Parts: sequence; C-alpha cells; structure tokens
Amino acid sequence: MIIIHCCNPGRNRGDASRRLIHTLSTITVVAAGDTRVTVHLCKALAIENRPKLIALHDHNERGKAVELVGPARDIDFLVLSDAGMPSVSDPAFHLVDAAAAASVQVTAVPDPSAVLAALAVSGLLTDRFTFEGFLLRKHGERVKLMRDLAVGHRTMVFFELPNRLADSLLDLAATFGNDRRVVACRELTKFCEEVKRGTASELAE
Repeated sequence: MIIIHCCNPGRNRGDASRRLIHTLSTITVVAAGDTRVTVHLCKALAIENRPKLIALHDHNERGKAVELVGPARDIDFLVLSDAGMPSVSDPAFHLVDAAAAASVQVTAVPDPSAVLAALAVSGLLTDRFTFEGFLLRKHGERVKLMRDLAVGHRTMVFFELPNRLADSLLDLAATFGNDRRVVACRELTKFCEEVKRGTASELAE
C-alpha cells in the first residue's frame, strides 16, 4: 500500500493526527521530498521509530515510481512532502498513477489543507471556487493564463513562490482589474500564519 500525507515540521504540532503519529511510529519506509524534514518531524512528535528514508522529488519521481510500486504490493510506503500535498502541486502523481495501473492500493492520511484553509479565512465567496495550482514562471505565459481566467465568476486559489509574489500581484491587478478583491495567505496552519486582504492593486503595492 502507498500512503499519502503532507508534513511540515514548522506547522502547529497540534494538527498532527493520531493516525499520522501511528503511521510514522510503525511504518518501515518513507519516501519524502526532503528526508531531513521527515527526521525533524519525527523528533518534533517524539517518535522513536526510524524508518528507511528514500528521496522522492521532481527529478527522480518517474524512476522511483517504477522502483516502489512493485514492493508496495507487500510493504506499506509512506509518501511525505515538505509542505504541500503529494501529487497535488508536489511530487507523487507519477507514483500514484503507476500504483493505480498496477492495482496497488493508495490511501491518504487526512491533513489540514492550505487550499481550504485559505478559502475559509479569505472572506471571499466559497460557493464556487477553483484551484489553479502554481502560477506560471514566465511573465507572458502568466498574463495569458490570467486573461483566460479573468472571464470567470468564481474564487480562484493560486500557489505562488515568495520571490515571485510581487510580480504576480501586479499581473493580477493588470488582468483582473485594480479593484479585484485579493487575499494573500502564507504559512497557513503554522505558528507564523499571515493573511493580508485588499484589492489587487493594494496588495501589489
């Protein structure tokens, strides 16, 4: 079986479920984007179990998928990401796809969701929303995407890197309009959680 879970040692430890703690305490193999994060998480949760750690990231995921799916018929593997959910804007999609094709069971350990948390605290309409993942890196491609999305009437959730946030907010103001309501959230569910609300132009400034 392949078990999917999100982890981040900097988040509120109280969010760690009993199921996650039990899984980390008994699992023998963990595939993680950064194995050091797994070590820190286990220490933070006072878990003495020391599973075998395998690096799983964008550059090796396709090869690791082939390597892990076979043994997963007999051994449980826990897949952890550093912050996001594996296979959703984080590595593990190819692993899950290969497991499904091989009829290997895949399950997820529930975890706080940054997407739903952002929606809940945003104050924006939540009856219709879409998750658009990470914004494109190149300015021209990002603006084209935004123009395509601007015609919709719904709340949209984007992921963005800190060093690109200012440019992306400027592009949002230019394509969605200066008065479009925007909420910027960072480090949700962690001790340093921060939420900023305003128009696209205000937040860009």
